[in-house]
Amino acid sequence: MKKLMAISCFGLLMGMVPSCAPSTPQTRIQKHPQDYAKLSEKHKEWVARGEIAKGMSQEAVLLAWGSPATRIEGLRNGKFSERWNYEGRQAVTHHHFFGGYTSGGYGRYGYPGYNAGFGPEVTYIPYVSASVWFVDGRVDEWERQR
Repeated sequence: MKKLMAISCFGLLMGMVPSCAPSTPQTRIQKHPQDYAKLSEKHKEWVARGEIAKGMSQEAVLLAWGSPATRIEGLRNGKFSERWNYEGRQAVTHHHFFGGYTSGGYGRYGYPGYNAGFGPEVTYIPYVSASVWFVDGRVDEWERQR
């Protein structure tokens, strides 16, 4: 009984943890076959390769590149437009000394109430890696960093 309960709890926890597997055009096509089926043959080829082109629908871009980090609406040349920004992350490593007194107990090096160290820290800085501009729901322009 305890073993069954442990397995059930583990399954429940795993269902709550988001998947870390990267999303690819193939996995997105498998999740949304009805959206893929609506595309023209040429757009299907582009989406399968993870590429986009002028005139593609927003659904095609979602299949090819996935969900954007931000969506910005506005007017462009007097027409309703939307810009989707995709994010990348740049790793920045820096070294620093840290130290200070703790509220009690023994610190890292055995001294009462003191904790100190020196070490690298990695921070991931977001940046806009690609943008897509839509006019009337179709790709008008796009750019991405290589």
